[in-house]
Amino acid sequence: MKNIENLIGQLFIIGFKGERPSSSFLNFLTEEKIGGVILFKDNCKTHQLVRKNIKQIISATSNKHPFIAVDQEGGRVCRISGAPVEIASAQAYANKYGISRFTDDYTRSMIGLESLGVNLNLAPVCDIFRNDKNSCLDSRCFGTTADEVIPFITKAVQISQKSHILSCLKHFPGLGDVSIDPHEETAVSYYDEQWWENNERLVFEQGISAGADMIMTTHIRLPKFDTEIATGSSLIVERMLRQRLMYNGVVITDDLQMKGASVLGEIGERTIKAFNAGHDLLLFGQDSDSAMEAYEHFRGAYSRGEISKDKVIKSLERISALKFKIANSVLF
Repeated sequence: MKNIENLIGQLFIIGFKGERPSSSFLNFLTEEKIGGVILFKDNCKTHQLVRKNIKQIISATSNKHPFIAVDQEGGRVCRISGAPVEIASAQAYANKYGISRFTDDYTRSMIGLESLGVNLNLAPVCDIFRNDKNSCLDSRCFGTTADEVIPFITKAVQISQKSHILSCLKHFPGLGDVSIDPHEETAVSYYDEQWWENNERLVFEQGISAGADMIMTTHIRLPKFDTEIATGSSLIVERMLRQRLMYNGVVITDDLQMKGASVLGEIGERTIKAFNAGHDLLLFGQDSDSAMEAYEHFRGAYSRGEISKDKVIKSLERISALKFKIANSVLF
């Protein structure tokens, strides 16, 4: 693989503020060959706006099949509104509507996303909801046990595959027990390995078996596992996920601009620690200036030898395999 340094942008997915991407944002995508863009609610006020934004992004990335990502879980986490893409919450399907209606609604939603030009849905949520004080995941989980959650996860992944939408299991290794929202502060949970083996592991294992395309970690500290938060922990990413679950696909961070990631240092340092911990894709929210700063820091660290060339190549290979899957999913 040639010109590795010129492909480092493929390791980044970034967002932008406002209805339309700025010229500086689009130029950055072009010049640095950025791997993808994540869309938020203000980028998606109408379906027509979604299509226009995606066409601009694809043009800026020279049609190199960028990841076009959204969080379209259902309920309060639906970045794109309106039929057929907007659906009910995970909790509503689990407690009221059932898996048959979920299957119908999720199928329509994924087909709708694909028709708009989206190719990556950062869902489904695999977390087991075990703490009523968990405001971050309120209504976003399919149940309070692994047995309740697994059928919905399996179905979501299978539907995504048929609809040519990449799926992403989250939030590894499990966020359902926390009372702190990682958007605001580093989350903490005190479950041990035995608990994880008999609960959270089962859900992620089934999602992997169903064919999930990505797995997202989050900014959680697990004192009974490691002193580092999951985002910066090779023990959690490499040992628990890759070795114990034998997962060799793409691992993506949760948004590195979240306050819960601040324990890893300044924004640039977060990218290095997360990548060296075993992540392939580095995700950034709507502060594009911060994302640009992080990218420059990461590229400089690579030039100084602080980041392994072999690790970069391996991540680029995993990312390329996913981009091959989406290459012909949407025609413009």
